This record gives sequence, structure tokens and C-alpha cells, in this order.
Amino acid sequence: MYFSISLKDGIVYLPTMGKMDTGFYRGIEPVAVVPVTNSDALRKALLNTMARGNPAVPMLKRREWPPPVVLKHARVKSWSAFERRMTLWGIEERDGIWQIIGKRKKADGMMVDDPEQIIGFPIGTSTEDVVDRMIAILQTAARK
Repeated sequence: MYFSISLKDGIVYLPTMGKMDTGFYRGIEPVAVVPVTNSDALRKALLNTMARGNPAVPMLKRREWPPPVVLKHARVKSWSAFERRMTLWGIEERDGIWQIIGKRKKADGMMVDDPEQIIGFPIGTSTEDVVDRMIAILQTAARK
């Protein structure tokens, strides 16, 4: 499973991540939009998003991809506008092992995993523990 979490100007954006046949993911509705300061609402949004999992979505050719679903929720017209002052994380679960993966922007503008921001959890870690850690990371990042 894979989940994408964006933080921009004190607001957290949590799209449902649909999984295409080839294993790629793309954001789809519903998208949760929550102030980072509201821990209870953020916890509920993260748990609900994760409970939805990664529903199957059709494989699209790159030129057929719609604009990122979070843009309308952030009220911006382009990904570059959304990226300004935005930080991005992924939460991944494979074979019962969770990871929180911070992202960084490369010189060419591509977002990639930042090895210095990968947090691994021992097998058997609960979803709630992962969510609590993610909330702490988001709230710390918002204060910076």
C-alpha cells in the first residue's frame, strides 16, 4: 500500500491513491483536506484514507493523466504552484512493514525519496502508531 501526504501553508492534503495495473499510483477522489494543527481531524483523515487502501484505477498513457487531484482542493491551477512551500511524504506498507518516506526536490524539479527522511517501523507496528508518528512529523514541519 502507498499513501501520499502533502503539507502546504498549514494544510494537509491526503488524496486516495489509486493503483494502476503496473504498480504506479495516482491521486484520486476523495481527498481529505485538514489543518495540520487539528490533531484529531488529522488522525481521522489519515486513518480513513489508509482504510480505503489503494483502489484499482485504469492504466492511462502519460498524456491522458488528468491534473493532480489535489490542485482543485488547494485552489491552484498548476502543480508548480502547489509545489511552492509544499513538503511531501509517502507512507508505504509492504508485507506488514511500514515506512514513512520524506521526499525532496532534485535540481531538475523531480520529487524523490530522501534517504535521510526514511523512518522504518518494526514488523507488527500498528497503523495507529504510524499515524501518530506522521502527525508529529507534519506538525513539526509546519512549525519550521
